[in-house]
Amino acid sequence: MTQPSFATHEVFNQSPPFENVDLFAIDRPLVDAVKANGGAAAERELSEFGKHWGSAAMADRGRAANENTPKLRAFDAKGNRRDQVEFHPAYHELMAHSAHAGVHNSTWTADGKPVGDAAEVIRAAKFYMASQVETGHLCPMTMTRASVAALAMQPDLLARVMPVLSTKSYDPGFTPWWDKRGMTLGMGMTEKQGGTDVRANITRAVRDGNAYRITGHKWFMSAPMCDAFLVLAQAEQGLTCFFMPRFAPDGSVNAMQFQRLKDKLGNRSNASSEVEFVGAHAERVGEEGKGIRTIIQMVQLTRQDCAIASVGLMRSGLAHALHHARHRSVFQKHLADQPLMQAVLSDMALHVEASTALVMRLCRAFDRTPHDAADAAYMRLLTPAVKYWTCKSAPPFLYEGMECLGGNGYVEDGILARHYRESPVNAIWEGSGNVMCLDVLRALSREPEAAMAVLQSLAAETKDLPGASEAVVLIGKTFRRADGERVARLAVEKLALLAAAAALNGVSSHHAELFAATRLAVNHASMYGAVELESDDVRGLLERALP
Repeated sequence: MTQPSFATHEVFNQSPPFENVDLFAIDRPLVDAVKANGGAAAERELSEFGKHWGSAAMADRGRAANENTPKLRAFDAKGNRRDQVEFHPAYHELMAHSAHAGVHNSTWTADGKPVGDAAEVIRAAKFYMASQVETGHLCPMTMTRASVAALAMQPDLLARVMPVLSTKSYDPGFTPWWDKRGMTLGMGMTEKQGGTDVRANITRAVRDGNAYRITGHKWFMSAPMCDAFLVLAQAEQGLTCFFMPRFAPDGSVNAMQFQRLKDKLGNRSNASSEVEFVGAHAERVGEEGKGIRTIIQMVQLTRQDCAIASVGLMRSGLAHALHHARHRSVFQKHLADQPLMQAVLSDMALHVEASTALVMRLCRAFDRTPHDAADAAYMRLLTPAVKYWTCKSAPPFLYEGMECLGGNGYVEDGILARHYRESPVNAIWEGSGNVMCLDVLRALSREPEAAMAVLQSLAAETKDLPGASEAVVLIGKTFRRADGERVARLAVEKLALLAAAAALNGVSSHHAELFAATRLAVNHASMYGAVELESDDVRGLLERALP
C-alpha cells in the first residue's frame, strides 16, 4: 500500500546561500582599486584571504558569534572580583583568523615603525572583506593596530609591548600581557558627563612612583576583554593618555571594575562596557597634559577603519542583493532582468565602486604620509570627510539592500538584518557626523595652504568630470563663509563626493564620469535607482560588482 505524503510543498525559487566564494576575485572594483593604489603584488595573498573569509565555515562563525553574545563574569565562585568577559568559541575563532592574517598589526614593523609601500592598502582590503562576514570582532583588531601610533609617543613602553603585539597569534587567556603569545588593546575615552568632549573628563591620575593610580570611570570602555587599554585621565598637568593593563605588575588583577556590558543595537558579538577605576595601575603615554595630542594618533587610524568597514558592509549588501535578484523570479522573470531592479542595483553598484576607490585612495595617503607632504595633507583633511560620507551612507544603503530581498532580507536568519543593525555604529564611534565636520573645518583653519593644495589637486584630477568645477567653487565658497560651521555638512559631503570622483577616476574613468554626472552635476535623489543610466552602463556596473 502506498504511504500517504504529508509534504505540503517543495522549496523552490529561492536563491542559494551566498557562500564558498572568493570575496576578492568576485569584486572587480576592489581588485582594480587595490591595483590602482599600489597593492597589485598582493593579489594572490588577498585572493587566498577572500576564499577563506568567503567560506561557509566563516559565515557560520559570524552568525554564531552574534547569536551568542558576550557575558560579564564579575566574580568567581568564591566571590573574588575577576571582571572577565566570556565569549562563544566562534568569536575566538574569528579573532584568531584575523590575527593570523595580520589585520591587527600588518602595517607596523616588529619595532613599531610604519611598514610603508602598500601595507595600508593591502591590510584595508582584508579588513573590508572581513567586515562583510563579521564586523564586531574587528573592533579590538582596529584598536590594537591603531594603538601603536599612540604608543610611539612613549618609545620605552612601545619597545616592551611590540614583541607581543607584533606576533600573528591570538591568545584569549586571562593572564598578564607579558606572558602571552599575542595581545589586543582597547580604549577608554568618554565619560558620562562629557561624551565627545573629553576635556570634561574628571577621572584622576595620581603619581605612584614611576607609574600612576587612576580613579574614576568610563561610560564606554571599548572591548573590555583586551589585555590593556589606552585611557584618558586628568593628571597634574592636565588631560593625559595612559596605558592600563588588565594585570598589575605584581600579577594581580588590576583595579578596574566593569559595571555592565552595553546592550547595543548592533555590534553584538563585541563587548562594550561601563567601568570604574578604583586606584588602577597605569603608565603614562606621552607627556602629561598632552593626552588629546597623543590619543589622536590612534583615533586617525580607527576613523580610517570605520570608513573601510562601512564600505565593506555596503559591498556585502550589494552582493547579497544582486545574488538574490539573479536567482529569484517574479512575474515570470528574474528580478535582475527587470528594469526597475536593474536601475536600483546599478545605482547601488556605482555608489560602492566610488566608495571603494575612495577608501583605498585614503589608505594610500596613509601609506605615503611619512614621506609625502601632499599625501599627509590629504590624509589630515580627507579622513574626517571620508568617514562622514561613507559611514552616513551605509544605513540607508543597507536598508535598500534588505528591500531587494523582500521579507527574506528583514529576518534575522539572513545577514542583511545584522549588517543593517551594525552599520550606525561607525558613524557614531570615534566622532559623530558633526564632529567630523568640525574636524574638517579645524584642518582648514590650521593648515589653510595645505588644505587648499588638496582641493586644487582634486580639482585637477576631476577637471573633465560633469559638475566637478562647480563643486570645487561651492566647497571653496562655503568653507570661507563667516558662518561656515552652520553649513559645514553641505561642504563636507560635497568634498567627499569630489574626492570619491577623483579616486574613481584613477580606477575607472568611465564610471567616474557616471558618478560625477549623478552626484556632482546634480543632487542625487534620495532613493537608489532614481537616476537614468544607459543599458550598457547598467550591465557593466552589475558585471563588475558580481561576475
